[in-house]
Amino acid sequence: MKNTLHSSLTKSHGESQNIEFKSSWHDDYLKWICGFANAIGGTICIGKDDDGKVVGLADHKKLMEDIPNKIRNAMGIICDVQLHGQKNKKFISIKVNPYSVPVSLRGRFYYRSGSTKMELTGVELNEFLLKKAGKTWDDTIEEDASVNDIDEKSLNKFIEDSREKGRMPATKGLSVLQILEKLKLTDGKKLKRAAIILFGKDPMRFYPNVQVKIGRFGKDAADLRFQEIIEGNLIHMLHEVQVQLGYKFLTRPVTFEGFQRVENDLYPVQALREMILNALVHRTYMGATIQVRVYDDRLSVWNEGPLPLGLSLEDLKREHSSRPRNPIIANACFLGGYIDTWGRGTLKIINSCLESGLPEPEIKEMNGGVEVTLFANPEQGISEDREKNFGKISEQIRKDFGIEPARAFDIICRHPEYSAEQIAGEMGKTPRTIENYIAKLKKAGIIIRKGPKLGGYWEIADD
Repeated sequence: MKNTLHSSLTKSHGESQNIEFKSSWHDDYLKWICGFANAIGGTICIGKDDDGKVVGLADHKKLMEDIPNKIRNAMGIICDVQLHGQKNKKFISIKVNPYSVPVSLRGRFYYRSGSTKMELTGVELNEFLLKKAGKTWDDTIEEDASVNDIDEKSLNKFIEDSREKGRMPATKGLSVLQILEKLKLTDGKKLKRAAIILFGKDPMRFYPNVQVKIGRFGKDAADLRFQEIIEGNLIHMLHEVQVQLGYKFLTRPVTFEGFQRVENDLYPVQALREMILNALVHRTYMGATIQVRVYDDRLSVWNEGPLPLGLSLEDLKREHSSRPRNPIIANACFLGGYIDTWGRGTLKIINSCLESGLPEPEIKEMNGGVEVTLFANPEQGISEDREKNFGKISEQIRKDFGIEPARAFDIICRHPEYSAEQIAGEMGKTPRTIENYIAKLKKAGIIIRKGPKLGGYWEIADD
């Protein structure tokens, strides 16, 4: 057995998830040992260069005594330390086994991910400690919550949505607590955090930033035009984010088939839904708010929380195993018919865009989280010149009629299908007030009504 180990270690091969090469010993390498112990284990070879070639150790005898003692004294673990090689070509292998309990080095925790060592802090450390204890964040009991904190309307909507897939167990005649038990959202009569996230009346009473922030930008992040913040439980946010995107943030390109006006979706509905679901299910709930950025030519969704260890960005572009950060939330969403459990969410996003003739979406890790970006077809939407012209018209309306009529014009530009009642609802005005604004804009020849009163639309007059 020892000969086999020696033979494999003397072969020249690169560093990987479970092997590291060091030309000489430094006490800082105890961090690497800690990282291996907290991950899947591994081996550190002292006396090899980065290519795995043996360079030798002059002080190998002393190191064979010092290294095991330093590991035991600093971390309280024992590693298999072996001497290999011949004459002046000696090297030492330190085999580290994985530990089921968290291992710390002087109060700090390290983890081996890929071929790098990272220190765990903040949210990542919290999740790591929970995992070592056999728990996840969403599987933890929320001591301050009771069944009175559950919004029954959201729970009923969830049950109604689940009927199409038929995955939910029978719930007829059951109490709220009994339904939550079937969804594995309770421990006895106590609620788990997942129950509050999914169906809570006010999740932000328990956890900060349980919300989605949507911003409409121009060409870059410095050009913020308007924004909305949507908060509430997951079931509410999933629905409301889609409504807000469709009616306020996305300009729908328009074509005509004969005399019929046809509105096209700028981005595939399935892609948007999957992006929102992924963010809500896989986000770190003790982290930052989910951020949706809508630009002239792209839309991105970002949620805090890195990819699960062992899963790469390239893996997301092909079939891969589902590894949810919040498995209790994910299981409930599966039963509700919102997601599947086969890791196909990112594939659905990519394929739906390609099928719609759009560029392939971009998926990247940034700022401690994951961002997915969709790109619009360059031929769709309002042209840059026309949008600049709308801006000039809006500025002139401000000077001639005031700020509020200009706001009404801006809404008409984004939503030419809106009625006076819809514009009034968005501005917080009465329909009569909006009709007065519209009358001024029509009289000035700025807007023209096309089609019938019901089903018609506004057209911006060309100069």
